[in-house]
Amino acid sequence: MNNQPRIPDPETRARSVARMREICLMFDAQIVAQIVLLDELIAQGEAENRQNPINIYRREQGKRLLESLKQQTAK
Repeated sequence: MNNQPRIPDPETRARSVARMREICLMFDAQIVAQIVLLDELIAQGEAENRQNPINIYRREQGKRLLESLKQQTAK
């Protein structure tokens, strides 16, 4: 009953290592593709937020408030 794992021959190890490297490269490519997709979705969401009427109104209100504060401090 010898259940000790045996070390594969050098050729088998080399094939396994090459296959693992190939799999890692495929995973890396998929990760990069997902990051690019997420970046595009974030950019779309931010663009939609900038065009949202409520956000435009708040931005304009903020600008008016800032201008009035500047005028008050200048007096």
